[in-house]
Amino acid sequence: MDEDTIVTLIGVRMAKPGTVFEFRGRTPDCEGCKLNNTCLNLDRGGHYKIVEVRDAPPLDCAVHDKGVQAVEVVEAPWTVLLESRVAREGSAVTYEPIACSESDCDMFDMCQRPGPIPGNRYIIINVVSEPEGECAKGLSLKIVEMKK
Repeated sequence: MDEDTIVTLIGVRMAKPGTVFEFRGRTPDCEGCKLNNTCLNLDRGGHYKIVEVRDAPPLDCAVHDKGVQAVEVVEAPWTVLLESRVAREGSAVTYEPIACSESDCDMFDMCQRPGPIPGNRYIIINVVSEPEGECAKGLSLKIVEMKK
């Protein structure tokens, strides 16, 4: 296990290497559970990838019908569109999704998909490319990967 790996618990149905998920935090059913310290040890709104499933039996859970499984996760980057003027590798940005209602735009699906929490700061770790097609609003955009 390397230093960036976190051991946590996740629903058995999701406990597969390569699964990427957003941690949404506690639910009311989590109150009083003795597993809270391990289940809730991720950042709310964080994006994680399972790198290993631990060889341990599942544990009972009030939220997940088949219980929870110990897994090792790493933070996974978000892939999003940003305006070209702020898309610089290594720079910190406060994420704001591109507001668009142009459903016939070439980039509408990418602009509308779930992503990082608006208003949070992220580091751009990679400027991937320019998107194919044109923005209906005339914005110059880049596809970037970013992490908290």
